[in-house]
Amino acid sequence: MDKNNHSAPGRSKTVAEPELFQGFAAKIPYLADPVAKLDRKLVDTVQEAVRRVGLKDGMTISFHHAYREGDKVINMVVQILADMGFKDLTLASSSLVSANAPLIEHIKNGVIRKIYTSGMRGKLADAISHGLMDEPITVHSHGGRCALIETGEINIDVAFIGVSACDAYGNANGFSGRSRCGSLGYAMVDAYFAKNVIMLTEEIVAYPNAPASIRQDQVDWIVQVDEVGDPAKISVGAARATTNPRELLIARLSAEVMEHGGYFKDGFSMQTGTGGSSTATVRFLEDRMRHLDIKAQWALGGQTGGMVDLHNKGLIGTLLDTQSFDAVAARSLESSPNHVEISAHYYASPMSKGAVVDRLDMVILSALEIDLDFNVNVLTGSDGVMRGASGGHCDTAAGAKLSIVAAPLIRSRIPTVVKNVTTRVTPGETVGVLVTDHGIAVNPNRSDVEERLRAANLPVRTMEELYQRAISITGEPKPIEFLDKVVGVVRYRDGTVIDTVRQVAK
Repeated sequence: MDKNNHSAPGRSKTVAEPELFQGFAAKIPYLADPVAKLDRKLVDTVQEAVRRVGLKDGMTISFHHAYREGDKVINMVVQILADMGFKDLTLASSSLVSANAPLIEHIKNGVIRKIYTSGMRGKLADAISHGLMDEPITVHSHGGRCALIETGEINIDVAFIGVSACDAYGNANGFSGRSRCGSLGYAMVDAYFAKNVIMLTEEIVAYPNAPASIRQDQVDWIVQVDEVGDPAKISVGAARATTNPRELLIARLSAEVMEHGGYFKDGFSMQTGTGGSSTATVRFLEDRMRHLDIKAQWALGGQTGGMVDLHNKGLIGTLLDTQSFDAVAARSLESSPNHVEISAHYYASPMSKGAVVDRLDMVILSALEIDLDFNVNVLTGSDGVMRGASGGHCDTAAGAKLSIVAAPLIRSRIPTVVKNVTTRVTPGETVGVLVTDHGIAVNPNRSDVEERLRAANLPVRTMEELYQRAISITGEPKPIEFLDKVVGVVRYRDGTVIDTVRQVAK
């Protein structure tokens, strides 16, 4: 990650005359007190840490979402800031979930004025979709968030980073302590770019706490709290492990597409995204890999127990982990030298000097909607309400040699395949294949893949055929009623606006 702090070419700086030496601690007072030197970052309360960093109205605060639905930090800190009287803050969390419903009151009371996020769900998303905020939220991908931070659009004044354990200087990782979340890939970006970092930890451990995902030279203040998150709630919702027979059918068919799509060769790379069918696809790969006597060189994620299982069996060489989706992945990150934690910048930023997504062979993704032109919506539901996240969807679809979207043809009598998606998050030109429980559609721009899948006697259909099949079952959906007010602006990973979300009519 590169901070752009360089002066413009050709400009000379005025350098002040250096002061005369006045003693080893004159400019660094804490050095004169041996106790203060070691414990100088520890403060008793979040309030004290906030006062010390000089947070002011209108500034930007950030959080990570490694604990997903089990996160305890965002709601707690924003409540504290509200009690302290702060107003007009910009909230730049890497993502928001159903557990963040208490933020509604803080928006109503003017504590939060603006939001940047990968997505949102639950009551908070419903309220914002119905016009709660004066300003539209900005929805970005994981890679796109890094780019917005690096260019300065998201200018983090204070990053609040919740960890299970750290030492007295702030060295922390996601597998020390009792509430292990695994990879801190999103927090690593915030710790690097934020002007100030306040670490909230459940436990202070012996120095040095190594290896350190968040380093001591990045942390300003440390506050010990009772709880930062419940790791048992990481693998729920979008990150859940499925037992649904239909989702498992789609997952098996997705594995067949992977096998015959042209990239299932020794040394291949892959990623599975969130969503029941996407994460379950890995269950059907072992037999195919053993039959063909091939191994994956590496796998990217959002890592899961399924990926770890293949890794432990020697079928995946290296796991690159931006976010651990379950306890098995979190434990593996600690124990396996080839399970490697990476930042979201390293993972997917279009401004990175080398994003991992650009080396992907195959990725399995989910969808709320996909249209006849293969555009994908992972943000808004059939009622127009936000209930998902951009995540790494468009990042991986753009980078992978073959992107495969796995989704049921119909959800609760609502078609997934539609004429036009309600909200475009991932452009169709980057999507290769759609896998449904009623057949497979291949993007016309991937005739090479279609030829291979047909040769393997897989149930290839046109997208139009899948669409007609869907509406023959559900009927033509009624158009969603929107008002003129824009409640969300969807940014593509390069920062451009790819779509907007309008207020849902009451």
